[in-house]
Amino acid sequence: MTLLEGLLWLTLNIYHEARSEPQIGQLAIAHVTLNRAVKRNLSVKDVVTQPHQFNWTIKESYLPKNMPAFFQCMQSAYIALSTKDFTAGATHFHQEKVNPEWSSTLTYLNQYGSHKFYR
Repeated sequence: MTLLEGLLWLTLNIYHEARSEPQIGQLAIAHVTLNRAVKRNLSVKDVVTQPHQFNWTIKESYLPKNMPAFFQCMQSAYIALSTKDFTAGATHFHQEKVNPEWSSTLTYLNQYGSHKFYR
């Protein structure tokens, strides 16, 4: 996988998961994606497109509809690729308004924007 392909898939994941979040929330989503890629020794594309990992890959078209938001997410992806992970190794997240069963099996780390983060 090329750097540009990784940047595209990371941007798409941020866009579909956190385009309305403040940049800190977008960066945290990016770091979760990158942490999973490193931990599982997979490309960013393979992490994002694994079944049952990110709902948007099932429910939505991959194509962004809001281009200004997409470019903001691309900036967040670039920043995440060039900065240290501040999430303490987070590998999972969910919106604060839901309480998935798996969250009780992981260590809660912090909340950024409207998402809670775990490892």
